[in-house]
Amino acid sequence: MQLKTILNRVQKFKSFVYDSVEFYESDGHSVLLVYMLARAGSKAICSGCNRRGPGYDTLEPRKFEFVPIWGIPVFFVYALRRVDCKQCGVKVEAVPWADGKHTLTYVYMQFLARWAKRLSLQEVAVVFKTSWGKVFQSVEWAVKWGLAHRDLSNIRAIGVDEVLWHLGHIYLTVVYQIDDGCKRLLWVGKDRTMRTLLKFFQEFGAERSAQLRYVCSDMWKPYLKVIAKKASQAIHVLDRFHIVQHMNKAIDEVRAKEARELRTKGVHVDILKHSRWCLLKRPENLTDAQQTKLSDLVRYNLKAVRSYLLKEDFQAFWNYVYPYWAGKFLDSWCRKAMRSRIEPMKKVARMLRWVQTEVRVTFRRRGTIIS
Repeated sequence: MQLKTILNRVQKFKSFVYDSVEFYESDGHSVLLVYMLARAGSKAICSGCNRRGPGYDTLEPRKFEFVPIWGIPVFFVYALRRVDCKQCGVKVEAVPWADGKHTLTYVYMQFLARWAKRLSLQEVAVVFKTSWGKVFQSVEWAVKWGLAHRDLSNIRAIGVDEVLWHLGHIYLTVVYQIDDGCKRLLWVGKDRTMRTLLKFFQEFGAERSAQLRYVCSDMWKPYLKVIAKKASQAIHVLDRFHIVQHMNKAIDEVRAKEARELRTKGVHVDILKHSRWCLLKRPENLTDAQQTKLSDLVRYNLKAVRSYLLKEDFQAFWNYVYPYWAGKFLDSWCRKAMRSRIEPMKKVARMLRWVQTEVRVTFRRRGTIIS
């Protein structure tokens, strides 16, 4: 089976034909050139308005890179026509295998972009004997095409989070769709400010925002304020991971400070040694040695132990179903934390109290808590 026959079966273009195939050596490398011609009697399509028009002249032949075959680079060679368009003037014709001044065909860009999902851009370039720039260009084209053709209807649940992408606390705000059966990245914006998230809702549109039923986020205040303003009808789902993360940071801070104080006083110097993960891990995930260490720790009236007990006490919050009793429990836990005289845990309690005022209206309306 000839190459022309294969191309006609897998990559056939209306109004164009494959003329001939040439195999030659260039700088010690084999190259396949596939010459293309416009079908006799066909009119060129204006690249400005996509209307057919009379020909004006023909440019010099250009090469368009196609998917390699057996590791051999393949190029389409075609002399672009110019169209004398009544609406746009003299324009270069639009061809179905490439866009504008791109030297890569659509199929090849899609091919490289798919491999870039599995390998780094440099690895893709090395494997397929192309340049990093061409792989980047392919990924950029694929992203733009996807954004232009994606369907944003029937989005009912989104997640909002920040991602650290550079040293020096430089963040990106990312928004995901988290509906059952469809989980995908929707939007990325620089920084994690109110203005950043407001920009997403502006692009998303008021009509789509009004259809949201669930919004999941952490407890970053700028996010909470924007969500309360732009998606007030949605159930605001607090991200359990981030709440536990705040508590673990507080416990770790208390443990480290108390260990330094005990070392300075020379009292129970080794009691908190190797105790970090005993206090941070969930009880069911502790090893036998860590369980033994934790059993020794709880005999002492240490701030680190009291902080740990407060964290474990809070786990009951996730089992509540009714908002009234969840609110009662949260109020009670916050009072305990504020009376503990442990500043990091008091900070967590103040944060939870602030968040509670943001989500209590939602709890009353829906009658359920999602954790």
